[in-house]
Amino acid sequence: MILIIKKSASKEDLNELIEKLKWMGFDAHPSGEKGHYTIAIIKGIDASIDIQAFENLPFVEKVAEFQHPFKLAAREFKKEKTHISIKNITIGGKKLAIMAGPCSIESKEQIMESAAFIASEGVTILRGGAFKPRTSPYSFQGLEEKGLKHMKEAAEKYHLLTISEVMDGEQISIMEQYVDILQIGARNMQNFTLLKKVGKSKCAVFLKRGLSATYKDLLMSAEYILDQGNHQVILCERGIRTFETYSRNTLDLAAVAILSDLSHLPIIVDPSHGTGIRKMVMPMALAGVAAGADGLMIEIHPNPDQAVSDKKQTIDFKVFSEIMEKLRTIGPAIEREVPSKI
Repeated sequence: MILIIKKSASKEDLNELIEKLKWMGFDAHPSGEKGHYTIAIIKGIDASIDIQAFENLPFVEKVAEFQHPFKLAAREFKKEKTHISIKNITIGGKKLAIMAGPCSIESKEQIMESAAFIASEGVTILRGGAFKPRTSPYSFQGLEEKGLKHMKEAAEKYHLLTISEVMDGEQISIMEQYVDILQIGARNMQNFTLLKKVGKSKCAVFLKRGLSATYKDLLMSAEYILDQGNHQVILCERGIRTFETYSRNTLDLAAVAILSDLSHLPIIVDPSHGTGIRKMVMPMALAGVAAGADGLMIEIHPNPDQAVSDKKQTIDFKVFSEIMEKLRTIGPAIEREVPSKI
């Protein structure tokens, strides 16, 4: 259930009510700001409890029921969009969050060159894979911690945030030393043990939609992370598997609008995995932003044809610059700020 708090209630009043609810045995999660506070009660409710009795608690205006099985991720729990701030960089705000870099970190030189380039485009988040989940066990599996060190060095030199995929709970403590955002890949979206562990991390979590996951599936996975206390969750639409075989995946741009209606969490579109086709990355990136995405994740490489992974969907620096220029034209029309070229 959701407790709608009276507009006159102060932060101290809210904390007093939360302590009372915890003393009564309920798991209470506050949200909002003065005049718009809510408290979600997730655990401790059973059929024997008189829901209306909660309206008699101090500072409670009214009680509402959750309409969906996901609760902390639900828009009804938090009306305003969540803004995630990391080192003075905001994801989910008016300014688009652009994440770019190679699928795999191949060398120090490669990630340095990529970092220097995206920084020149005003982009503030460097992506790169160090632990690579590949379909074939014989494919390049990543440089692991060595790759993370290269990426952190590049990020510090060019004042960038970093994001990289975590595949196993045992990797979290290592990755927290090098990255700002832990990525949960599509194949691990319903790895609930891993979700619980990143839910206890201080790093933000970038949750990719599973290959055949529904919107509800994605938001229930986000719920696992939120329930553990980590409220820095970013959703990613990266395409799903359908009957179509021409493209690697079918990029579901309706997800941007629907997830924005269902949830307060930021939503990023990945047009690289969404199509798997290099020439489709630009139109789908522009369409994703036009649909209302809070940002993009794009795979780039100094020489895409020589990339050790995902070369068919990886674009070069020139095409990425063209995308950024087009975004700077589109942005004002949809009331979005776009990073400026430096």
